[in-house]
Amino acid sequence: MALRLLMNLKQVPAFTSSSPLTFCRGQLLNPAKFNQHQSNVLRFSRQNRSNVPRGESFAPRQTIVPTELAPESGYIDPSSLWKCFAFTVAFTTGSFVAVTIWEYETIRSRAMTALRSKLNLNWFRERARNGRQEVDQWRKEVSGWWSRLTPGERVFAPICALNVVVFGLWRLPQLQPMMVRYFASNPAARAVCWPMFLSTLSHYSLFHIAANMYVLHSFSHAAVATLGREQFLGLYLSAGVIASFASHIFKTVMRQPGLSLGASGAIMAVLAYVCTQYPDTQLSIVFLPMYTFSAGAAIKVIMGIDLAGVLLGWKIFDHAAHLGGALFGLFWAHYGSTRVWPLREHFVGYWHELRGPPKK
Repeated sequence: MALRLLMNLKQVPAFTSSSPLTFCRGQLLNPAKFNQHQSNVLRFSRQNRSNVPRGESFAPRQTIVPTELAPESGYIDPSSLWKCFAFTVAFTTGSFVAVTIWEYETIRSRAMTALRSKLNLNWFRERARNGRQEVDQWRKEVSGWWSRLTPGERVFAPICALNVVVFGLWRLPQLQPMMVRYFASNPAARAVCWPMFLSTLSHYSLFHIAANMYVLHSFSHAAVATLGREQFLGLYLSAGVIASFASHIFKTVMRQPGLSLGASGAIMAVLAYVCTQYPDTQLSIVFLPMYTFSAGAAIKVIMGIDLAGVLLGWKIFDHAAHLGGALFGLFWAHYGSTRVWPLREHFVGYWHELRGPPKK
């Protein structure tokens, strides 16, 4: 379902004019079909094993389906959830610690720049400019383009670039074994931790990445304007891993292994946060602009659909990941931004003492 945001600029100045909500964290491969294909390959191998001379190794000829591309779709060890849980806690904590350091270093750098601007450094500046006119011109153009972006776009641009790069890597056949292993989340895989994060940067189809990035671009303006870029990035990164963990729990309980990828779990957190903060903002369906409804009602309907998908076992999207990301967004809107985020001040004091006084 695609929605367009119709808002009052006085209410939410950071919103864009259109915000489609069509996005998904999809299933990359169908494990049942792959198992049937893999069993056919093994049956073919057994039938032809008798034709291989005893002195010749049979292993090098098993190249019909590379084992690197085969998703583990069998037994899911429930004990692996503890490893996934520990990674989720560690990654979430590390994300917020990292953005806190980023916030501190940004403020420190700006203060030092303001202090040094009062000093007479013209002689050093003239020497640095000699022989670097072309480089300075290129940097000036990039800096000008960057300064024209909104705060939300400055956060969105690097995220979108990473997703586009990963999307391009999927197009390289020689890299697909690595992509399946590390950029698709599967609780039955050997590697279960880092794929929980890397899969949030991964999209296999053009429509998938286009829809997700369009939605993120539309709602990132309001989220960054409310949270700030550091808190927004911490929310986004953490929500992606938490959504993957929710997907792992559902697949383990239901014994349904399979590959999942996409940024929609993290995007659902951003969407839930914005719709909670601005519940009266009016939304409308793109193809039916005459019908409008509130953002608060929209997030309830979307979460209701994902809840139905979890309870009824729908396999079109990874509904558990969507629901996990949305619940984290609601948690952050009602509790995290006011109770958890201020706790970073204790770490900032420790980090300030560790960094020491700035050098002149």
